[in-house]
Amino acid sequence: MENTVSDFTEGRITGKLVRFMLPILGSLILQAAYGAVDVLMVGWFGTTEGLSGVSTGSSIINLVTFVITGLATGITVLLGNYIGSRNTERAGKTVGAAILFFLITGIILTVLLIVLAEPVAVLMKAPPEALENTVSYVRICGAGLLFIIAYNIISCILRGIGNSRLPLIFVAIACIVNIIGDYTLIAIFHMDEAGAAIATVGAQAVSVILSLMILRKQKLPFTLSVKDIRPSRELLSFLKIGSPIALQELMTQISFLALIAFINNIGLEASGGYGVANKIVTFVMLIPSSLMQSLSSFIAQNVGAGKEQRARRTMYTGMCMGALVGIVMFLLAFFKGEAVSNIFASDPGVIMRSAQYLRGFAPEAVVTSILFSFMGYFSGHGKTLFVMIQSMMQTFIVRLPVAYIMSIQPEPSLTMIGLAAPLATVFGIIINLVYYLWNGKKAAL
Repeated sequence: MENTVSDFTEGRITGKLVRFMLPILGSLILQAAYGAVDVLMVGWFGTTEGLSGVSTGSSIINLVTFVITGLATGITVLLGNYIGSRNTERAGKTVGAAILFFLITGIILTVLLIVLAEPVAVLMKAPPEALENTVSYVRICGAGLLFIIAYNIISCILRGIGNSRLPLIFVAIACIVNIIGDYTLIAIFHMDEAGAAIATVGAQAVSVILSLMILRKQKLPFTLSVKDIRPSRELLSFLKIGSPIALQELMTQISFLALIAFINNIGLEASGGYGVANKIVTFVMLIPSSLMQSLSSFIAQNVGAGKEQRARRTMYTGMCMGALVGIVMFLLAFFKGEAVSNIFASDPGVIMRSAQYLRGFAPEAVVTSILFSFMGYFSGHGKTLFVMIQSMMQTFIVRLPVAYIMSIQPEPSLTMIGLAAPLATVFGIIINLVYYLWNGKKAAL
């Protein structure tokens, strides 16, 4: 049996943070590649309508997935606290309650996605030529939603106990299966967006089954029995932490859906171009996203052990690491957007539109590392209500208004629409800094 637990309360912060973060980064790279392969295959071997369908449809599925992952963040933080305080009994009860909750939630969401796929696609202003493609993608992914949810819950549990290596293995399995499925179904059988959706669901199913087989051979820091799979106070505890994050993700993803609707209104080329740019953006955001996930787990253990100074130093370390890498990603997105977009599509109009959006979005690569480090710090403290509030303020005070105003100009520019994201992030940094200083002053009194 292999030990899956890492202790973040002792030793050098930078070394331990990097070692924990690298597998998470690897997982996110593979997840980004996972989604990018769908766009790449449809962009090269499918139709522009199929590309637009994958762009809009995957955003709808992402909304559901990110909300579920936000809820599951409560498990990560709670398990981190319990592992830090050596309370393994409550850790097992937390996992049992989570299994029951997400099983029921997954079944309900599956039915809703299948039934409401077309009305939601219409609401999203999917281009008329791509409406059928969008509905097809959403319904197929919706039918396999339980597998998508199961993968994310397993990964959150493992990160909560300090293991980021196994999620990397699981997503690597899914990525390989997805690449094979995409090429077979899209390039050979010309199934367009339907092939991408089937490959996505099939890959997640294979990954979940294999991950459960692997987990049986691991030495976990808690015991789990059938009687633990029931409602308990642990359910309320992780929902209290995870619900604000989930609501934050819901609002953020709704804002992205609104953004897509703004861009879909511009035309089919703009819709496809944003779809390509959005996949590239996923890669640009890898370091900030892996930082936030790593910091939440790392800081949660130190909070559980009563080591606040170490928690703060961890946040500062994360900011410096992320900003340095962010500068490189900024330069790539700003100056080489067209060359990178050319990898994912062959239509010159789509490539041009993608590069336009990336030029406006590029500063986000730097500033978001600072914002996400703050968010990881506050999430690790269980202050997820604040994380939700500041995220909603960014979205509804800055990001959406700026994007909407830019989209209704006589000749709308995707560069100006893309600029809405870094402007909102700078606003978020100011809010987080004020809250951080206020908390520090309050603790000193």
